[in-house]
Amino acid sequence: MSKFSSCNFKNQKALVRVDFNVPLNDKAEITDDTRMRAAVPTINKILNDGGKVILMSHLGRPKGGRNEKYSLKPLLRHLSELLGGKTVLFADDCIGEQAFVTAGMMKPGEVLLLENLRFYKEEEEGDEGFAKKLAELADIYVNDAFGTAHRAHASTAVIAKFFPVEKRMFGLLMEGEVRSAEKVLHQSEKPFTAIIGGAKVSDKILIIDNLLEKANDIIIGGGMAYTFFKAQGGNIGKSLCEEDRLEIAADLLKRAEAKGVRIHLPSDSIIADKFDRNANVSTAPSNQIPDGWLGLDIGEHARNEFANVIGKSKTILWNGPMGVFEIEKFQLGTRAIAEAVAKATEAGAYSLVGGGDSVAAVNQFGFADKVSYVSTGGGAMLEYFEGKTLPGIAAVSAL
Repeated sequence: MSKFSSCNFKNQKALVRVDFNVPLNDKAEITDDTRMRAAVPTINKILNDGGKVILMSHLGRPKGGRNEKYSLKPLLRHLSELLGGKTVLFADDCIGEQAFVTAGMMKPGEVLLLENLRFYKEEEEGDEGFAKKLAELADIYVNDAFGTAHRAHASTAVIAKFFPVEKRMFGLLMEGEVRSAEKVLHQSEKPFTAIIGGAKVSDKILIIDNLLEKANDIIIGGGMAYTFFKAQGGNIGKSLCEEDRLEIAADLLKRAEAKGVRIHLPSDSIIADKFDRNANVSTAPSNQIPDGWLGLDIGEHARNEFANVIGKSKTILWNGPMGVFEIEKFQLGTRAIAEAVAKATEAGAYSLVGGGDSVAAVNQFGFADKVSYVSTGGGAMLEYFEGKTLPGIAAVSAL
C-alpha cells in the first residue's frame, strides 16, 4: 500500500499542492476541468478519513503580483460541485492573516482553497521563507501536482523540507503519474514503441535521444518529420523545417541505426497549398512534396504502416500529434494513431499518452478511457522521459 493510502488524516490539516491551472474563457468559466477532476480522489480520501484539506495552486502567469484575472475564486463553484456539493472555503491570500485564521478554525471534513500562489514572486523564485509560511498552515504536505513537478518552485520543490519524512507524500494522482512513467521508462515489456509528434525537432531532441536507449521502434510524425526528410535530401516544399536542426536529425537517424532502433517516418503525407482549413488538399510521398505545398498530416500508407507497428507493441508511449488535427481535413493521422493505440491496449499492451496535444486528441476522439494512462503533465512528462530529475518528485522522495 502506498504512503498516502496508508496515512490516516483524521483531525490532520493536509496542505495539498494541486494543479488547478485550468483554461478559462473571457467570462472566467472553466473550459476544461480535467486537472481539477484528477485531484478529486486525493481530496476525498483525506476528507473521508476526517481530515482537513487546504488546497494551493497557481493559475496562469500573473508575473508576481495580484491580478484578479488570475484569481482562483471563479473555480470555487465548480470545485464544490466536483466534491458533491460540499462548501469550499476561500482565502484571498495564500499566506495572509485570513489564510491562517481560516485554517485554524477548520473542522474535519472541510476544504479551504488558497488564492493563487503566483501572486507572490517568491513562489517561482523557490523562496524558502515563502515556503516556510505555507508549511505553517498544515500538519502534512501532499504533492498531487504532476503538471508542475518539473518546476523548482516554493510550493513544489522547497516546502517539503519543512515536514518530517512521514508527513510529506505524493497524492493519488502523482503516485499514478510516477508509477505509469516508471513502468514505461524502466519496466517496459518489449516491443516498446514510442510515438513522437508535434511541430519541432528541437522540442523533442532530448526525449528521442533518451528513447534510443529504451525503445525498439520510434514513430515520428507531425511537422518535425519534414526536418528529418530534408536531412536525408528529400524535397519537402514549404513544409515546416528547422534548418539549424538538420545535422542533429541526420545524427539521430544514424545513431538509431547503430543501436538497432527502428525509426519510422511517414512514407506519404496529406499536403495543402496553404495552412488553412479552406486549402486545396492532395497527397504526396513525404520526401517528394511539390514546391509551394506543405505537409499537414500523415497519409494513408503511413497510417497503415504506423498502425501495424503499434499493433505489435507491448508498451506504447505517445507524445505529440501526427498533424494539424484541430482542422478536420488534417486529423485522419492523429485519429488513426489514437485508434491503433486503443486497439493495442485492448489486446494487452500498456499505453501511456502524455503531452497537451496528444491528451487533447484522445479526449476529442473519445479514446481517453481506452488507453492505459493519460498523463496530466505535459512539460513534466516530457522532462521525465528526457531522463531529467524532476524537483517536485525529488523533494518528496528525499529522506
